[in-house]
Amino acid sequence: MKRLLPVLAGMMLLLSACGGRSDLSTLKPQGPVAQGQYDLMVLSISIMALVVVVVFAICFYVLIRFRRRKGDNAIPKQVEGNHKLEITWTVIPIVLLIILGVPTIDKVFGYAKDYSHDKNAVQVVVTSHQYWWEFEYPQYGITTAQDLVVPTGKKIQFKLASADVKHSFWIPSIGGKMDTNTGVDNKMFLEFPKEGVYRGKCAELCGPSHSLMDFKAKAVDQASFDRWVAAMKGPGVLPEDASIKEAFQSKCLSCHAIGEQNSGAGAPNLTGIGGRETVGGILYNSDHPAEENLKEWIKDPQSVKPGATMPNADDLGVTQEELDGIAKYLAGYKLDY
Repeated sequence: MKRLLPVLAGMMLLLSACGGRSDLSTLKPQGPVAQGQYDLMVLSISIMALVVVVVFAICFYVLIRFRRRKGDNAIPKQVEGNHKLEITWTVIPIVLLIILGVPTIDKVFGYAKDYSHDKNAVQVVVTSHQYWWEFEYPQYGITTAQDLVVPTGKKIQFKLASADVKHSFWIPSIGGKMDTNTGVDNKMFLEFPKEGVYRGKCAELCGPSHSLMDFKAKAVDQASFDRWVAAMKGPGVLPEDASIKEAFQSKCLSCHAIGEQNSGAGAPNLTGIGGRETVGGILYNSDHPAEENLKEWIKDPQSVKPGATMPNADDLGVTQEELDGIAKYLAGYKLDY
């Protein structure tokens, strides 16, 4: 039984990598950048596997073919200075390195291209916060949060920065990760060839709610993107009920923004929040109604995301009636695109 324990431990370690969410897997690339990175991974693993198989095969052959036979006490013939062998085991690794190095260099420099001055590329300034994501579109003069909306078929140029600690921007099925730092702007580009919703994560340990720092990348056709931009640039819609409107303006808009009102206040822009995939980046509106998720979030955001800087409803002085009214208003605030 003791001899089986290492085998079982190895199997458990191997199987621990199985399963999980398919939309967080780099093994199912959905874009050209992710596909190129996946191809490099397959190439490198294939070369390593080939080397391992050949080395072990030679090792087993030598162990069996040249093992000491019973009664054979002679000293084996010493072989040294074999130029053919020396050239062979020098040339083969060089060839393998060239096979791996050429496409790697091509991809690394290719993915480092800067499309900041490309008129056909969509520019997005990403600012990471504990524990949410802000997306600014300087070409269009709009800012949103948590849901990154992009058109298909275009280069999306990202400029990445952090408002507090170090984070890492990552959409696994679309492309590799890039750190966001304070005081330094990192740049990368991605492409979204197909419409769909892709899950993004923070890939750098940044605090107690690091694992909950999700966002969604929503790829739409160009016409839908244009309609979204127009809707975002339109005037903000406030609650119709006078008492709820007053409570929302005094207790929510002191930090958040709706349309152009209070833009740049440092908290997520709430324009069209009812049509987003999630509330707080982690409460899925497909699992529970958006209104319920909003109530849960506003009432006590720290219970959803420990360490979040947003105060709870009691600290803000939000009554139950105001909570219900604000949640209903925000849940119904959707952009038609």
